[in-house]
Amino acid sequence: MTTSEYSSITPGDLAIDTLGPARITSPLAPLLDARRTTEHYVDAGDRVLLDDTAAGIRARGVEPEELPGLEPCGPRRQIYFDPSKTRAGIVTCGGLCPGLNDVISGLVRTLTYHYGVRRVVGFRNGYRGFVSSYGHDVVELSPESVRDIPVDGGTFLGTSRGPQDPEEIVDCLEQMHLNVLFVIGGDGTMRGAMEIARVVGERGLRIAVVGIPKTIDNDIPFIDQSFGFQTAFSQASEAIRSVTVEAKSTPGGVGLVKLMGRHSGFIACYASLVRSDADAVLIPEVPFELDGETGLLNHLRRRVSQRGHAVVVVAEGAGQEMLPPVGRTDASGNAKLSDVGPWLKDRIADSFADAGMETTVRYVDPSYIIRSVPANPYDSVYTVRLSQAAVHAAMSGRTAMVVGRVRRRFVHIPMSLAVSRRNQVDPHGDLWMAVLESTGQPWRFGEDSGAPTRAPHT
Repeated sequence: MTTSEYSSITPGDLAIDTLGPARITSPLAPLLDARRTTEHYVDAGDRVLLDDTAAGIRARGVEPEELPGLEPCGPRRQIYFDPSKTRAGIVTCGGLCPGLNDVISGLVRTLTYHYGVRRVVGFRNGYRGFVSSYGHDVVELSPESVRDIPVDGGTFLGTSRGPQDPEEIVDCLEQMHLNVLFVIGGDGTMRGAMEIARVVGERGLRIAVVGIPKTIDNDIPFIDQSFGFQTAFSQASEAIRSVTVEAKSTPGGVGLVKLMGRHSGFIACYASLVRSDADAVLIPEVPFELDGETGLLNHLRRRVSQRGHAVVVVAEGAGQEMLPPVGRTDASGNAKLSDVGPWLKDRIADSFADAGMETTVRYVDPSYIIRSVPANPYDSVYTVRLSQAAVHAAMSGRTAMVVGRVRRRFVHIPMSLAVSRRNQVDPHGDLWMAVLESTGQPWRFGEDSGAPTRAPHT
């Protein structure tokens, strides 16, 4: 997001909705009495400033107290819901992502151990679990039942894609006398959660809807990273390592890895930086051309001629403008992408054949392997802290919001803001520059490469 885009956001855009005044003393109040604001902790009454540069602050031209800030996460001394009478629900939606089970487990433990909530239920298979026509039962959740689920990938509760009627979902919440709903999912899921919160408000109900945003592509705006992302690019780097070994082991070998990233190339960028094996990284944010002196294919032929092999990393959303459109959507309404991997594999092989050069193209698509693995230690810790923050927010009566981390601070973000745009790799930012320095590729492949000559890496 540019400085001008940040400057258009007002303090009102960052305000968090609440169900009403918090009048109940929290069970965690004794733990809070000795806390002081430090560099590691922001008091609940403080704000985490949206602008973190002098230029951004100067661009606003306002007094410091008028600067927009995000509400910090954490337990409050006074809470909205009486824990002894609170019932909570948890649902996971959308595609798989490392860490889903860690979030479920963290929510259950925090609700039970720290607040004494006596009933927590899980809804099976995403939003379908609320709808009577699907016939799914609910899962009674306890610290004992979720203790071991983080060792497995996927989601203990199951998931699905596609919208469901928010009126039916709220009917279910009412019938089960639930006070809090935790929603774990991506932007489509959060849009559904916003509709649930809207219906709750229209009916005058006191039900908090709190999101823990999930996207393996790391494309949620404002937050530092989405959970599961570090696990994903670590696994992806292993696929790059494997295909590099294959490419080096055959005459004129070319390794090709397709990674996740419909609209954002973060996994491709970070994974390619882990070992610096890639000669070209292709992402949706930077268009590329295949042919011509400065095109991708000529770049690969030069690399193979110079050192005997080449490696390409491509995000699934890259190059879509060159492929025939599929013309269909998935259950969530997302346009289905053409498969860039096999198409690029064939174009590379044909290019070498036309040039009379020997090659063997090894193609790997590890997407389902990556997204189904358990979270690594970093993401496990991250998910636990996100789940704790979500419980604290919900018990204090906050609603229609998500939790996330912004510049090392855990904060509350309105759902409407969290789905307002996609986080993408900035072609003029330092991450893309790091990729260019690592691969030695031009700023983009094509006539408008705009990059100085770089020696190929070895």
